[in-house]
Amino acid sequence: MSLSLYDATVPSNLQILRAIDALLDKAEAFCADQGLAPADLIDAKLAEDMLPFAYQVKSCAEHSVGAIAGVRAGTYSPDLQPWPTDFAGLHGKIRDAIATLEATDRADFDTLATQDTEFRFGEHVMPFTGANFLLSFSQPNFYFHASTAYAILRAKGVKIGKRDFMGIPRIRQ
Repeated sequence: MSLSLYDATVPSNLQILRAIDALLDKAEAFCADQGLAPADLIDAKLAEDMLPFAYQVKSCAEHSVGAIAGVRAGTYSPDLQPWPTDFAGLHGKIRDAIATLEATDRADFDTLATQDTEFRFGEHVMPFTGANFLLSFSQPNFYFHASTAYAILRAKGVKIGKRDFMGIPRIRQ
């Protein structure tokens, strides 16, 4: 059995996006239980030179469905729009990404493998095939931002563990 681009990308993105959505629930409950303002977590950072939790969550959506849209268009540039500043907005961003991925056609997606795709940031341009962009650029970014979002919540005292990060594995049925 060969592994398709769809198989290497979409199911894992869905698994982690669903886990991020559940982490948002736990973060929201933690704020309520501890009497914290939501901004205490939403604006939290691991280090001063890093972007906040909300940016990390937004970037998970961006490096999944945003990256796929970029491959379809032939060019990807980082989304510089502001990130949501409340839990409802963060849930919306993640749930929209999940719905988009769930509606993705496998056969259509696999045609993106050889699509010429450029990453553009200012004057910086990097040429890729669609598969190489998704697997060697967006996928590492996706996991970086998901891990960072998880780490911020852990550092702030939210009671979560590895299972919360991983979500529900795709076990043999």
